[in-house]
Order: sequence, then structure tokens, then C-alpha cells
Amino acid sequence: MSLKLELLKSREFVGNVEWIGIATARRQQVDTPQSIEVLAGQGIVGEHHLGNQQRPHRQITLIQHEHLEVIGRLLGREPVDPGLLRRNVVVSGINLATLRMAQFSVGEVILQGTGDCDPCALMDHNLGAGGYAAMVSHCGITATIESSGTIALGAEVRVRQFPTS
Repeated sequence: MSLKLELLKSREFVGNVEWIGIATARRQQVDTPQSIEVLAGQGIVGEHHLGNQQRPHRQITLIQHEHLEVIGRLLGREPVDPGLLRRNVVVSGINLATLRMAQFSVGEVILQGTGDCDPCALMDHNLGAGGYAAMVSHCGITATIESSGTIALGAEVRVRQFPTS
């Protein structure tokens, strides 16, 4: 086992779902339900990206709650409203960057991290000038859905398996 992998496994961190959002239509306001249904290999029921085969690695997006304050500070204001960031799940208490290529659970659902959820030009529109720049390195991760189920507010987030290389 590599030293990096040993260090990642040295302590189990457990996170929690703090906020959930789905966009039922492109560029429309994000709905904030108490829970969402997700379909393995497809995405979020009701989300306009459901079944999008052009971006199969991005079936669900997550961002770290602690970064909402960082983004706000970089823009000289209070923590940003997660709905403006257009991510699906806000998680606290666990470093999402460590999950970007790991398998992890959110409540009963198993997700596979697929990489960083890079910001887009829409962030300058939603957050104002500098929004894109403020999001760099604080933008969250993308994942595929490995098992269908429900993700609800308060659900625990736990690492299942880190990549071996």
C-alpha cells in the first residue's frame, strides 16, 4: 500500500448532506427538496441532465459546505447560496477532494467519484464578476451513481474504497 493511501486511510471521516438542489430545466432556478431519488447509471430523477450520455461521468455533483464561506470571502461577501453554484449536493465534515476518484456512500446510495466539477462561465453571471475565479479549486466533484436509492438531508457520507493508484 502506498504511503498516500495509508495516510488517506489513517482516520475515517464522516460527512453529512447539508443541502440538496436539482435543476429541472437549463438555467432555471434550482429546486431544494428534502430528498432526491437517484438512478444507477442515469442521474437524478427530475434533473434536466438525467440520462445525459454526453457527460456520463457527471450524473451528480457535490460541493463542500465549508467552501461556501471561502467563495463568499473571495468575493468580499457572506457565504454564497449553494443554489447559485448549481451543484446537487452540499456536504460538510469530509474533504470532498479526497473522494474525487474514490467510491463512497451517501446514505444508502453508492457513488463513484469521477473528478473535479470545474466551474463554468455561468459562475460570473450567478455570482458576479470574479465568480469563476473564486470557484477555482473550490468547485466540488462529479460522480457517477453506482446504486439507485434516496439521498436525503442529513445523510451520512462515508468513504467505501480509495483508488489504489
